[in-house]
Amino acid sequence: MNTLPREKQAAILRAITEGNSIRAAARMANVSKDTVVKLVVSVGEMCELYQDHKLRNLPCKRIEADEIWAFTGAKQKNAGPGQGDCWTYTALDAETKLTVCWLVGQRTQENAITFMKDLASRLANRVQLTTDGHTMYLPAVAEAFHWDVDFAQLIKTYGKDPNAPVGKYSPAICTGAEKTWVMGKPDWSKVSTSYVERANLDLRMRSRRFTRLSNAFSKKIDNHAFAVALHFMVTNFLRPHGTLTKANGGVHTTPAMASGVTDRVWKMEDVLSLLDSDRMIG
Repeated sequence: MNTLPREKQAAILRAITEGNSIRAAARMANVSKDTVVKLVVSVGEMCELYQDHKLRNLPCKRIEADEIWAFTGAKQKNAGPGQGDCWTYTALDAETKLTVCWLVGQRTQENAITFMKDLASRLANRVQLTTDGHTMYLPAVAEAFHWDVDFAQLIKTYGKDPNAPVGKYSPAICTGAEKTWVMGKPDWSKVSTSYVERANLDLRMRSRRFTRLSNAFSKKIDNHAFAVALHFMVTNFLRPHGTLTKANGGVHTTPAMASGVTDRVWKMEDVLSLLDSDRMIG
């Protein structure tokens, strides 16, 4: 068990979930790197278990799903065993901004099916679902939802930025988008992946492991997965969402509150208290 004072543990976790690296958090807290890693792993594992337990029977109406790339250990071309490309599948409730579920692993048909089955098991009713145009989602959604879903894909095309300096790194830009019917009766005005893409951008900005062109990438896939679970614990339970707060008359509202999962804004100390209890707190 970590013997640091609770206040220092909370400060370390806040630093990690605001985009700082393991080493930076260790320097700020004047502790060893291994201490920070062990804390993130233990708390992240509990966050994963807690959300798996609590995010059930959700009254979602519109879900957006996407994947975000990272890597562990080394880039794919230099990867050894257990290293290389690592994808995080995410499913977001477009109305409450709750991250309903996620999966960390390879970008394979098997993982897409596992991810969609997990999503379907958490929903209380039929939903409208939008994904990107990847073909792995077609059999995955059909197998997970048994066609009981209003599903469309938003197929985007990308190209190089003509204004980018020659030889400089620059991400591709979207050059077009096409809405494609797959099954059910989706509302075409709500076929979008904008919210989940924005949430994935937040993950890339606030989790140093996802930062491009840096050396802060995860070295182990398990630690990467626990850091992802910690991030979603913060975005679901701790961080009020501006749109939800405005809609609720200025009252700070998190996605978990908007979804009826909890009735309060959590603090990092509440997350740490999960480690002290043999039961799941509300």
